[in-house]
Amino acid sequence: MTGVEWRFRAVVVAHAVSAYGTYLNLIALSLFSYEVTGTALGVGVVMAVRLLSGVTAGLAAGALTARFTRRTVMVVTDLAQTLAMVLLALWASDTPLWVLLGAVVVLGAGNTFFNVALRSAVPVMVGQDDRARANGVLVTARSVATVLGFASAAPVIALGGFGVAFAVNAASFAVSAAAVLVLRPRTDGEPCDESGEERADAGSSPASGKRPRLRVAGLAGALLGMIALRGLDALASASHNVALPLAAHAAEPSDPAVFMTRFWSAWAVGTLLAHQVLKRRSHGASWGERAFAVGTCAMSFCFVAAFTGLPAPALMAAAVAAGFADGWTEIVYTSRLQAAPDRQRGRLFGLSATAEQSGFALGTMAAAAALEALPALAVVGAFHGAAVCGALALLLFTGDRRGTGGPGQAGGDSHSYSHADDGRPPNGESRPSAGEDHPSVGENHTSTGEDHSHHPPSGEEKGEHAHGTSTGASQLPGS
Repeated sequence: MTGVEWRFRAVVVAHAVSAYGTYLNLIALSLFSYEVTGTALGVGVVMAVRLLSGVTAGLAAGALTARFTRRTVMVVTDLAQTLAMVLLALWASDTPLWVLLGAVVVLGAGNTFFNVALRSAVPVMVGQDDRARANGVLVTARSVATVLGFASAAPVIALGGFGVAFAVNAASFAVSAAAVLVLRPRTDGEPCDESGEERADAGSSPASGKRPRLRVAGLAGALLGMIALRGLDALASASHNVALPLAAHAAEPSDPAVFMTRFWSAWAVGTLLAHQVLKRRSHGASWGERAFAVGTCAMSFCFVAAFTGLPAPALMAAAVAAGFADGWTEIVYTSRLQAAPDRQRGRLFGLSATAEQSGFALGTMAAAAALEALPALAVVGAFHGAAVCGALALLLFTGDRRGTGGPGQAGGDSHSYSHADDGRPPNGESRPSAGEDHPSVGENHTSTGEDHSHHPPSGEEKGEHAHGTSTGASQLPGS
């Protein structure tokens, strides 16, 4: 195991500890909010404030990670969340409402900033060729942390109260911050990205003879389609997260918590299997829009099947299949966004966080209202049906672009990025590792038969190059 791999895996373990505290705190904070406010509406307001702070942070995340190093963002946000949870733990017996609201703002924004910084830093930590495997490790660790956090919330609160639960969460954030400070993983700077982007841009210019890609706000249309589908998927996922407790009470009225634990444990096994499958595929990092759309369809079908009254063994099989599809889509989606040039990643993941949290917030409110009048199967089916429609639209969009690609094009956005966008040289050449010297921008690239070093980028790319991500827009499981 190389030094880079060792550091990354250590960071993942620390992040899993932090995620465990986060998921434990989701249960504790919901119950605590009801104790402080005394009404269900108060709980909804507190949760809405947390989600709104996350959505807002997503809009600013790209500019923040461009201005400061990603490692600095990760450490500062972890320390801020540690302080917020310490304050809640100290005031657990008599917490003013303004302290609670301030804490949830810090938690919502801090979680978004940290995740944007970490996900956009993965290619720098492990290299572009290993990003899919690294994302699989992250997804697996988060899944295990999810199950452990949910399962241990009740006994921790019962034994020590809310103060102990908040203290555990604070300690988990401190562990994550300490790990990043001590390990000092490389999180910024990929000299190869600048030349890689110029090759990609030139390759799709009119002079290259290839069909120009659809771009909106400097981003490829297919990427924006994936982000939009991710938001729609989050909206659909909110429906089964809201409806599952109802199904648990109907299936096992005496002990619904056991039902929930079994379901999410089976789901976590599925995400682990997805990582095991993807890491054995040498080209997993180059899968993109179509693989993500197909995985979204499969995940929706599996979650809907879980609400059809299946017998226990079949229900667990559906949960495993849903977890597999969920892990598949998470790994493929994250790896595709990470294929973008380094200076674009913060903006992409910031937009993604905004779309996901907006979708989840809207889905939570809409599903809760719909469940007052409709059965769980109808609600979950309708919401996930919308996600399937979005996935089919993305498949049609990418299929149309593949069908109309130019003669020198391997087929639109869904495959062409596997060389140009992820920074790997064409013609089977190996990509230098993070610690090796990279070729200069001025060298000749022969993949399209012309010297791209003499073709300046278009006006749009030129403006983006000058400002980088600073010009960009300044979870529960199964989402």
